[in-house]
Amino acid sequence: MNGGTSLLLGTRKGLLMLEHSAGAWKTVRHAFPGLTVSYSFRDPRSEAIWAALDTGHWGPKLQRSQDGGQTWEEVELPKYPAGAELGDGTPASLSYIWLVAPGGSDQPRRLYLGTEPGGLFISNDGGDHFELVESLWNHPSRKTQWFGGGRPQPGIHSILVDPRDSNHVWVAISVAGVFESWDGGKSWTPRNKGLRADWLPDPTPEVGFDTHLLAANRANPQVMMQQNHVGIYRSEDGGQNWQAAMQENGPARFGFPILMDDGNPDLAWVFPAKSDEQRMAIDEALCVCRTSDGGRSWQTLREGLPQKNCYDYALRHAADRAGKDLVFGTNSGNLFLSEDDGEHWECLGTNYPLIYSARFGG
Repeated sequence: MNGGTSLLLGTRKGLLMLEHSAGAWKTVRHAFPGLTVSYSFRDPRSEAIWAALDTGHWGPKLQRSQDGGQTWEEVELPKYPAGAELGDGTPASLSYIWLVAPGGSDQPRRLYLGTEPGGLFISNDGGDHFELVESLWNHPSRKTQWFGGGRPQPGIHSILVDPRDSNHVWVAISVAGVFESWDGGKSWTPRNKGLRADWLPDPTPEVGFDTHLLAANRANPQVMMQQNHVGIYRSEDGGQNWQAAMQENGPARFGFPILMDDGNPDLAWVFPAKSDEQRMAIDEALCVCRTSDGGRSWQTLREGLPQKNCYDYALRHAADRAGKDLVFGTNSGNLFLSEDDGEHWECLGTNYPLIYSARFGG
């Protein structure tokens, strides 16, 4: 292995924890069997493991483990304040947790929650309590220009903290687009210039874009990429301007996950699907696409991936990287690993439940 030695898989049937030892990956723990885990990650600052659950009739839950997943404690869910409303006047309540994300390295107890129906929550006490970021919730575009994409209400699925300045934060919302804050969330500015929303009468509004996932280069976070509903885009000025970076005729166009290298700002990967209407592998053959020139060209990588009778695709949080190691899971429960930047792949298993999130844990 070149980076990751453990994996956290959020699946339709619980949280699976895998470890690499003696040359093989093995499932060492299974938490919350039978329940949907929409997202899980290990906080690199505290080593706490977080799991966001969707229990159906009983709603979302948030769980935390501080002993490597041996035991879990339920964390109090955030609440929308009295009077908070959706665009149609319905009282707002938490319906889904898309993402749990850490604050900056100088904010050891800050955590962010990205949720549906479009609420961003912040904790400054390690996750014991969360409060709504009312500046984003009260943005004048929310009630009229944010809407659901794939789920009933808008969802905040991407939260990026600038490693050079923890008060500099970006979020991405489906469907609304990218917003940026320079003051720790006190104010927000839409950053969607250059994107398209082909389903709207005006395809280039300020807000109303379906960003599927937002990524940034860690060494230079001003270089960003996003997998969008209508293609792949790149920005070199922190999202102020976006340029198309997708193939016109090749597979690197529609999909959900996108990964960027920590060091090389021109190196990135996407995980193509056929189309919005047919969310499955293109031509029934699974592939990953890699660019080494910032999206000007793409290489299609297939070695080790199924090339016939394959109907899989990857959900937005179901891919991760650590060093040269890449991993992704699919809606059909297949799990794939590469140890050489995606050049070659091996299948770690074909019988997992639907995989919502895949994260290296250390």
